[in-house]
Amino acid sequence: MKVEVLVAEIGSTTTMVNAFSGFRTDSPEYLGQGVAPTSVEAGDVRIGLDRAVKDLDPTLEWEHFFATSSAAGGLRMTVHGLAYDMTVRAGREAALGAGANLHHVTAGKLRDSDIEKIRHIHPNIILIAGGVDYGERDTALHNAEKIAEMLRAEALTIPVIYAGNIENRDEVAALFRGLAARLYVSENVYPRIDELNVEPTRAIIQEVFEEHITGGPGMEHIRERVDGPIVPTPGAVLTAARVLQKEIGDLLVLDVGGATTDVHSVTAGSEEVQRRSIAPEPDAKRTVEGDLGIYINRFNILRGNDAERVAARLGYADGAAGLETALRALPAIPETPDAVALAEELARHAAAQALLRHAGRYRSLYGPEGKKQVAEGKDLTAVKHVLATGGALTRLPGCRRILREVIESLPAATLAPPPDVKTAFDSLYIMASLGALSTRFEPAATTLLMSSFFPEH
Repeated sequence: MKVEVLVAEIGSTTTMVNAFSGFRTDSPEYLGQGVAPTSVEAGDVRIGLDRAVKDLDPTLEWEHFFATSSAAGGLRMTVHGLAYDMTVRAGREAALGAGANLHHVTAGKLRDSDIEKIRHIHPNIILIAGGVDYGERDTALHNAEKIAEMLRAEALTIPVIYAGNIENRDEVAALFRGLAARLYVSENVYPRIDELNVEPTRAIIQEVFEEHITGGPGMEHIRERVDGPIVPTPGAVLTAARVLQKEIGDLLVLDVGGATTDVHSVTAGSEEVQRRSIAPEPDAKRTVEGDLGIYINRFNILRGNDAERVAARLGYADGAAGLETALRALPAIPETPDAVALAEELARHAAAQALLRHAGRYRSLYGPEGKKQVAEGKDLTAVKHVLATGGALTRLPGCRRILREVIESLPAATLAPPPDVKTAFDSLYIMASLGALSTRFEPAATTLLMSSFFPEH
């Protein structure tokens, strides 16, 4: 079979390839999908990729090859800023929105113990922020100097992005001059009090990831195969969400995976909540819950009373002990009725916990004028659609019930989507692939996204 575009999505547990044609016409087509287990443990992700291609069609040929990756931890980053609720949070938003998994975040001046943690993590990218423009300078300079010393002493080539006080740029550049590690300079992520400016840094993070892709064993050779971009899979999903938001309005995306559960929202919120908000939030926001994955992190999802209730609901005679045994035996791709039922419970609880962490909430402040209700965090009250993607919420038979229960589980004080919010499912499981393709073929990607989520139209 000859196709125009092939997109590989190399995940923590599963590798998929999606084939498309007709991008030069007004009628782009989705041609099919091949699936295979990701082969990180075998020492080379190309093994799983080749098997996925063969699963689709052993004779497959293509004109263009794109890829997304979240294998072996995906894009690992550390973020270092000045004040946690200001520049650090802005740096977090930039990194997460680009598709990163954050392994270490610090506020204030780095200590030797922090440098040791960075050395141990060996991130794909280090982000330094700190200070509004023409404000505090010393913290970011101290942190840049400590990181440059570490890179020089260890002869490390970890890319560094500086996105702090504009006044520090020349001095930071001087600190990294002559190092093997490349320095990228971006606009300040927090240029003024209560102003986020994360998009320029997000773009640089994805550019750096593309240039320094490492993802997993054999991943460096994937770059030799592709002629399109390699992007972090979560970043591709957020890009696709932004494309869809132009068509259907404000939205929320839930992506329950084998290792993590991601929540993406594209909304500015409602005017009423904005008037009560005490801190800025980006219009496009991603949160990643690295402890909530229905295969790799399945033992983290059900604890205490939740474990007892699920054990009773599934009819395990030994209660929580029986649940523990079932969790140990759960395969990456459930096939038996008992395994499917357990995976559905894991997906429901993972999605509910992740959505609760993503959503903002009302809280009370007490002052001279008495109690005042303020809004804190991401406002989802203007969301019109809740979309589901990822293997769990597109392939499990109870996904529609699960999604509705997750939405209804949010407490009353949460800045939740309205009760009548519409739901839709990535029926073809191609959202990440189309996010990657939208950078070059946005009209065709938009058409195919709409057909996957709204096939009746």
